Amino acid sequence: MVDTRSRRLRVLGQSEAAAQARPRHPPWIRARLPASRTYFDLRERVHTLGLHTVCESASCPNIGECWGEKSLTIMILGGLCTRSCQFCDVPTGRPLPPDPGEPERVATALAELDLAYTMITCVTRDDLADGGAAHWASTIRAVKARCPHLVLEALVSDFRGDTAAVDVVLDAAPDVFAHNLETVPRLCRTVRVQADVERSLRVLDHAGARGALTKSGLMLGLGETLDEIRATMRDLRRAGVEILTLGQYLRPSRQHLPVERYVTPAEFAALKDEALALGFAHVESGPLVRSSYHASSQHPLVLDRRGRRASGER
Repeated sequence: MVDTRSRRLRVLGQSEAAAQARPRHPPWIRARLPASRTYFDLRERVHTLGLHTVCESASCPNIGECWGEKSLTIMILGGLCTRSCQFCDVPTGRPLPPDPGEPERVATALAELDLAYTMITCVTRDDLADGGAAHWASTIRAVKARCPHLVLEALVSDFRGDTAAVDVVLDAAPDVFAHNLETVPRLCRTVRVQADVERSLRVLDHAGARGALTKSGLMLGLGETLDEIRATMRDLRRAGVEILTLGQYLRPSRQHLPVERYVTPAEFAALKDEALALGFAHVESGPLVRSSYHASSQHPLVLDRRGRRASGER
């Protein structure tokens, strides 16, 4: 039987020897180690409340910096994902039913932290008829009730393209509706396995058509070309996406896809300029950028959108 790692490498046209010969991270890939009292206090509180965070589950390199600044991304619907994306360190398995007490615990935690901006994400729950949409809506409403001034970003799955499920989430009125393409169309079936770029674009387009402020992100360094990145950015703009993140893919373990290339800071800067020229309202682009990294910098854009909605504008 061919092991999973060998199968992944074969799909990418890689040999085991070539993967082993990959260079170490370049000097511009440097993450801050957890050290502050704030980090350890926040970690203790998260664990006490029984919350999952993508920061821990996905082995995010920015956890020391972000948690030290009281910025975290809570992950709802459990800690096991029903999909097996080849870039992600979140475990795959058979999840438990959604915890009905989780929305209130999330709201309690965020109220205690007194944040201005936070992101909530989830594992993908293809085992649920609505993909977890009702649980999402309950969580968003609980947070808004306890934290009325908090700007809340919902980073959701594709709900298998079910726009009725998307509407359930949108009706709860998250300030930002985010869903990541992660990679270019040519690599999607290798990187995201059970996902589909066109389906993701339809979800984003549907949310944008309903007036939501939409956001998406790409990981670079998986073998895509610059022209493919540019084409995908144009696809996202055609789908009405207004906020874009571009970051370097970093391999969580030897069981995950190898890094094909380290994109330089200069290339990230150039891509940011191109994205802004395409009409994106806000772009974060850099080696350590993730969906949640410096997400609070979107705060002015969200507040502007809130004001326009209050006055009846789109």
